[in-house]
Amino acid sequence: MRNRTLGRTGLKVSEIGFGAWAIGGSWGTQKEEDSLAALNRALDLGVNFIDTAAGYGDGRSERIVGRVLKERGDQDRVIVTTKAPPAPGPWPPSPYCKWEDRYSEKYLRENVEERLKYLGSDRIDVLLLHTWTRAWNRNPGPLEILKNLQNEGKIRFFGISTPEHDQNALVELIKGGWLDVVEVIYNIFEQEPAAELLPVAAKNNVGVIARMPFDESALTGKLTEQTRFEEGDFRNHYFMGDRLKRTVAEVKKVQEDLEESGYTLPQAALKFVLAHPAVSTSIPGMRNIKQVEANLAVSEMADMPGALLTSLRRHNWRRAFWYEGR
Repeated sequence: MRNRTLGRTGLKVSEIGFGAWAIGGSWGTQKEEDSLAALNRALDLGVNFIDTAAGYGDGRSERIVGRVLKERGDQDRVIVTTKAPPAPGPWPPSPYCKWEDRYSEKYLRENVEERLKYLGSDRIDVLLLHTWTRAWNRNPGPLEILKNLQNEGKIRFFGISTPEHDQNALVELIKGGWLDVVEVIYNIFEQEPAAELLPVAAKNNVGVIARMPFDESALTGKLTEQTRFEEGDFRNHYFMGDRLKRTVAEVKKVQEDLEESGYTLPQAALKFVLAHPAVSTSIPGMRNIKQVEANLAVSEMADMPGALLTSLRRHNWRRAFWYEGR
């Protein structure tokens, strides 16, 4: 497993981390024994970075992570990132939301204590605010609160997980030196961060966690137009309407580019993300040992050839809910 530096934190992290959303729920039936086995296998194979959140099963994911690290005695070796969601209200926050209502000091302090409790730790390695609005950039009060919590020793480093529809909202905060780490959607379809956010992060030595390398399972190649998800699986919403049909068609175009490459689609999806020098780690979701072993083996593969990387860039897909054509 190759390691990279997580920006100015100086932390050495596995370039492929463990995305722990699915072990918390919202991805269909998930047996706890499979979650435990997957996480243990990942750690055995050299993973030292785990990404979780309060919202992943209402703390279930955090509790599983905390349990495994305690049983293994790996609390000092493994770096855990978790996320604090805003107080109830519109998601993502609207331009009219006041940060005092969504990330008040009282709320954030209580939330951090809950994160510590669920993880079984006395300090959070990296705490991210789980979404944002650029309306708060002029007066980023929540980040001042996190700075105080950092000074008090509750958290080591902090940042923001980008709002899905406005990832560039964080660019000015990065330039202003507010953030140690950002978590961003970046994959073969979502390449917009390469225009500005990733270069700015690299210039300012901000760590980058690349989420959704498989575009919520689309870039694994497993989905068809006939795929149906269990009740409660968030992908029922993500691929609602004609989105599944359109996505399957776009995935086929990517697969055509890979026919002579020697890469499987998931391998290419991960290598594409890791090819950007600003990316510190990518966090595919892993639900079982088979997925763990397949994903982590990608780190041992040679870097993606430049010609293939250039070819895959043409699959940049500027999607939006209002866009009906391609």
